[in-house]
Order: sequence, then C-alpha cells, then structure tokens
Amino acid sequence: MAIGETIFDIGYLITVLTLGIIMIARSPSGSPFRLFGIMAVTLGAGDAFHLVPRVYALCTDGLAHHVAALGVGKFVTSITMTAFYVLLYHFWRQRYAVTDRKNLTTTVWALAAARVILCLFPQNGWTSPAPSLAWGILRNIPFTILGVLIVVLFIRESRAAGDTAFRHMGLAIIVSFACYLPVVLFADSFPPIGALMLPKTCAYVWAVVMGFREMKRNLVSVAC
Repeated sequence: MAIGETIFDIGYLITVLTLGIIMIARSPSGSPFRLFGIMAVTLGAGDAFHLVPRVYALCTDGLAHHVAALGVGKFVTSITMTAFYVLLYHFWRQRYAVTDRKNLTTTVWALAAARVILCLFPQNGWTSPAPSLAWGILRNIPFTILGVLIVVLFIRESRAAGDTAFRHMGLAIIVSFACYLPVVLFADSFPPIGALMLPKTCAYVWAVVMGFREMKRNLVSVAC
C-alpha cells in the first residue's frame, strides 16, 4: 500500500507540475493558458507540502510519527487549493471574454477570503493528532460554495459557447468535491474512506490535462 500510494503521489506531482511549467513557458504573456499553467503549478506546489511529508512518512516510520508536518502540509494545501479556484475563475473570465459582472468577482474573492481566514484560526488544530471536525466543516462551507459557483459558471458558459474543450470542467470539479467532502466528514471515524482522495486527485489531473490539450491545439492552429 505504501509503495502504491508513493508511486501515485509522485506521479501526480510530476505530471501536474510538468504540464503547468510547460504551459507557462509556451504561452505568451497575457494568454489565458499562461494563467492556467500558473494555476496548475499552484495546485502541484501546494499539494507537495502535504504529499511529500506523507510519502516520507509512509516509506519510513509511519504517519503517526509525522502528525505536525502532515498538519502543516494540509494547512498549506487548503490555502493553495483556494487560490487554485480563484485562478480558475479568472481563467473562465479570460476564456469566455467576460468583462463585466463585478459583483460575481467580488463574491468569488469574498468566499476565498472567508476560507483562508477560517483556515488561520488555531481552533482548526492543524498539528493536532485529533483536529477539530467542527472547524473542518466550517472552513469548507465557503470553499464548497466557491466550488459550486465555478461548476455552474463553466457548465453554463461552455454550453453557451459550444466550447468542447472545457465542457467537462464542471464535471471534474463535481467529482473532486464528491470525493473530498466525505473524507472531511468521515475519515477520522472511518479511515478507509480516505481512499476517495485518489479519484479526487485524478479529477484535478483531468482538469489540468483539459487545459494542456487545448493549449497544444491552439499552438498548432497558430502555427498553421
């Protein structure tokens, strides 16, 4: 199990970071795909703070001996995942040439700020062997609302624009939250449910691959 998860985690980080870096390098300044690449690197770099200590723990003396490091990693990941969705929202604006709807932007940033502020409270018990379930639920309320909002925006706009490249972005986000929220709620009382983090991770890889494939298609179109 330790070997399998280690291979999976390392493969995930390498894939997401590599695709993100390539997108940043190949996309011109101001391109929505450069923003998408920054988003992918933010995702991978943030997850590394949690996954690298986890891999180390699995391959050495076990998770129980690295509670503090894993907790700090979860905290960092919580912040960077919030940034991921803010960046995805701004990619949505660029992709579909949205120039107005300032109230929507304010809502997105307010939800992100609420999530980050809630994560900063010591009551979360990030480095505790028994972190607060109540605070785990509380800090994920604005995060879940933000995710639902992004899902609705991508589904509506991709359909209206006939955008086949990102028609499944909403589905990828739905899958990620459908796997993530049960872990938040039940992982402490039923640890095997933590396995849902694997399909959650795959959903994020899927989302990044969508952007990478569309960038490549655009580059080919420009070259022709």
